[in-house]
Amino acid sequence: MSGMSVENVVRAALRRVAGCAQGPGPGRGRGVAGAVVGCLVLGGVLMVVPPDGGGGAVARVVGAAGPEGRPAGAALVAGLPVAPAEVAAAVREREARVRARPRDHASWAVLGVAYTERARRTGRVADYPQAERALRTSLRLGPDGNAAALEGLTALANARRDFRTAQRWGEEAVRVAPARWTSYALLVDAYDGLGRYKAARATLDRMLALHSGPAARARAARVYWDQGAREDAATAISDAAASETTPAGPSAAGAAWWTLAGELAWERGEAAESLRYCEGARSEPDADACRGRALAALGRPAEGVRAYRTALSRRPSAEVALRLGELLESLGRRKEAREQYGVARALMARSAAAGVDEALVLGALEADHGDPEVAVRVLRAEWDRQPGVRVADALGWALHRAGEDREALGFARRATDRARGGEARSAVRAYHRGVIERALGLEAPARRHLAEARRLNPYVSVGGRLA
Repeated sequence: MSGMSVENVVRAALRRVAGCAQGPGPGRGRGVAGAVVGCLVLGGVLMVVPPDGGGGAVARVVGAAGPEGRPAGAALVAGLPVAPAEVAAAVREREARVRARPRDHASWAVLGVAYTERARRTGRVADYPQAERALRTSLRLGPDGNAAALEGLTALANARRDFRTAQRWGEEAVRVAPARWTSYALLVDAYDGLGRYKAARATLDRMLALHSGPAARARAARVYWDQGAREDAATAISDAAASETTPAGPSAAGAAWWTLAGELAWERGEAAESLRYCEGARSEPDADACRGRALAALGRPAEGVRAYRTALSRRPSAEVALRLGELLESLGRRKEAREQYGVARALMARSAAAGVDEALVLGALEADHGDPEVAVRVLRAEWDRQPGVRVADALGWALHRAGEDREALGFARRATDRARGGEARSAVRAYHRGVIERALGLEAPARRHLAEARRLNPYVSVGGRLA
């Protein structure tokens, strides 16, 4: 893997998928690349089957939405990304089911998971309170060993960025059903959000011991990246994406994983590669924002603006509205930029009403385009709740913008400290640290960190926000 680009890793994985119907080659092992998929061709449809049988997960028929949303509901419970139309079908089917059988706790759990996923993929945040009601109803009707409802509550809390609540539900889910790999996957996200990186890695290892299929590998990719294991991240996401891609294109899961590959390419400063991945994942709502950022960086800002507007129309997001506003401001379109900052504020207010924590987005908006003192207050409170590296970086930058550079440097160092979870080399975090050091007259480390930011991602903006 040494020296091999992520793009080459993905191409190699796709070649494996293309030849999988002919069976594995001689001597193929069960490492990251070899253990991912077996393939069956049934009626002209590629079925992807983890070689270990999926550890209890549902086999995924690529591109097939079964009758009345049932396969979609099963896929959601199995931890697989599902297309928005299939999620909507699962919601309709389970709503009808619980109307007919209101004491069916299993259907209430699936309905709650489907509401959460619909909110996550469409920006329909009003679904989050509905999800909570459905999941709590499931627990009330089936209080003993109800891992599906506990997992659903963990996923809901993660989606709301309420990581302490997610940790509580996730640990209970693992306790009642220690053989379910999906419980560990959700708990990894909770630990990561709380800055508990050693616990996140240990939980990830337990998850992979239970299940090494594509969905698990995709979950692992982001953790590997955050912990500085770039080649492991490349292998994990490429195998996951390849397993859900056919000559006709990626499935819903494949599109989600191609988008993640595009985001990781962006973080390496490879804008053209990022664009290629996200262009191929148009069915994934998050792909449009990925495209917008890459297009702007590649000198195609008008196309970038259109891609961001498409992203907002498909899935309203305060973070995407903020990014679009910053792009418009960089183009001298200040009135339009202010309008987008207003959109971001409105979306944050709507999310807050649905129980979503938008402190990171609000802090970024206030620090660079509003009142830095407000940003500091918001982010201090967030740090007290869930002290991860993303919050450390955001709080450090807000303190700098508020003129508190000495305190800011402590948080910037924490955000880039490998011993405290800052293993991932981030252009934005390096840039922020360099700017703060320069403000304090620390020229040598400032030059080093600013050079590191340019090396990691030459597209990072003067304000450190584009990357």
